[in-house]
Amino acid sequence: MKSIDQLKSVIARLRAKDGCPWDREQTHMSLKAACIEEAAEVVCGINVLKETGNPENLKEELGDLLLQIVMHAQIAEEEGFFTLDDVAEGITEKMIRRHPHVFGDQQAGSSKEVMRNWEEIKAQEKKGKTDVSAAFLPAAMDEAKELIDTAKRRKGYL
Repeated sequence: MKSIDQLKSVIARLRAKDGCPWDREQTHMSLKAACIEEAAEVVCGINVLKETGNPENLKEELGDLLLQIVMHAQIAEEEGFFTLDDVAEGITEKMIRRHPHVFGDQQAGSSKEVMRNWEEIKAQEKKGKTDVSAAFLPAAMDEAKELIDTAKRRKGYL
């Protein structure tokens, strides 16, 4: 069994009727703080790697963030919205679409050109669609700051 399939099975088992009461109670809303905290800890792991050259902390923190992603996907699957495979398929298609200089016949000689092309492709993808994220992003950023401050207080950093 592939590691990611095993992780999916573990999360599904934890959320099963005879699984873990805490894991079964979790929702997208209840996991928001943990998701933000784990993403911040990935940044910490990157800093540790830069300062020490030791990748172990980053590997662990990426695993914790992956747990959040798999947990949210499991909840979404239970709700009938989408699966982890749907998430992976969507991001794979996006990466291929936004890298025509790698997966197509377009040329890109510099990072600046790649980013310019990326933004043009992204704009084409969004054309005619309502950008829901733009309406919610400022509030989400404020909420993220509050969640980080709460985590800092809980851990005794504030």
